[in-house]
Amino acid sequence: MKLLVYSAKEFEVPFLSNANKNAHKVTYTKDALDTETAIQAVGYKAISIFSGDDASSVVLEKLWDLGVRFITLRSAGHNNVHLKMANKFGFKVANVPDYSPHSIAEHAVALLQALNRKIILADKQVRAYNFLQNNLMGFNLNGKTVGIIGTGRIGSVMAKIMAGFGCKILANDLKPDYKLVQMYDLTYTSLDNLCQKSDVISLHIPLTQENHYMINRQKLNLMKPEAILINTARGALVETKDLIVALENKKIAGYCTDVYEKEKGTFFKDNSATGIKDGQLKKLLSFPNVLLTPHQGFITKEALTNIAEVTFGNLNSWEEGKPCKNELGLETIRS
Repeated sequence: MKLLVYSAKEFEVPFLSNANKNAHKVTYTKDALDTETAIQAVGYKAISIFSGDDASSVVLEKLWDLGVRFITLRSAGHNNVHLKMANKFGFKVANVPDYSPHSIAEHAVALLQALNRKIILADKQVRAYNFLQNNLMGFNLNGKTVGIIGTGRIGSVMAKIMAGFGCKILANDLKPDYKLVQMYDLTYTSLDNLCQKSDVISLHIPLTQENHYMINRQKLNLMKPEAILINTARGALVETKDLIVALENKKIAGYCTDVYEKEKGTFFKDNSATGIKDGQLKKLLSFPNVLLTPHQGFITKEALTNIAEVTFGNLNSWEEGKPCKNELGLETIRS
């Protein structure tokens, strides 16, 4: 099968090539999928896309007219795909639901500790030969209350790690996993109570219409002034303008994130020569108590290997006419 891989990153191509095993004729493009680049899929029966690609109804219509029939995502999240329209047209769509929960959870903890223990500031100071310890105070995680929003694959790993630090864990999920209660002495509670009681709050849920801007002014106002918020899930779970106000008014102590609500056009490219135009993002980056990484949580050898293998596993299932266990159908839309 001929496959066009959109948003192909230099570091992921070797993993994809190894997983393909020369079974499919693959072309890689650095371009993201959108209304203009959809035309590149002429002659391809399948495409692979990443979380920053646009698979809206308009783009899907163009792809269908061009002969594309299969879409395999290299991500777990699929909010960038209009699944209802995809099913209406007849596309087969699948994702990578479980590529490496550890990579994301571990990155969340790395962000937390880097901000909490002032690692970036300390490194900057010592490289300027300043070995003073002023302004480098953090806090022990041991004994603190950590609120985990979403206890699926990634959230459950986060709970395990935080339990290892000796934290008390509060959780919120539409479908509680009561095994975690037994394993980590975790307590499920309401979202408001979690926001009020937690010293650290970490987001581990997919983006849906229902939870868009879940963390807004009302939720931020409930948080402790010393609380740190972590987001390695999706940018639009947090309303940036409300977050900025909260940071300005010292409503929370800090924000660690690997995602941003308006990544398209800014993330996944080098803007160092041209700068960026997004005023909100500039403002966010101006805070010393904000730590932002460029959506890199999935970039581990293990995760990239799994993503590549599942991506081509999905494609192989379709080509062989076998059921694809990762296919996103009508049940996914309803849930």
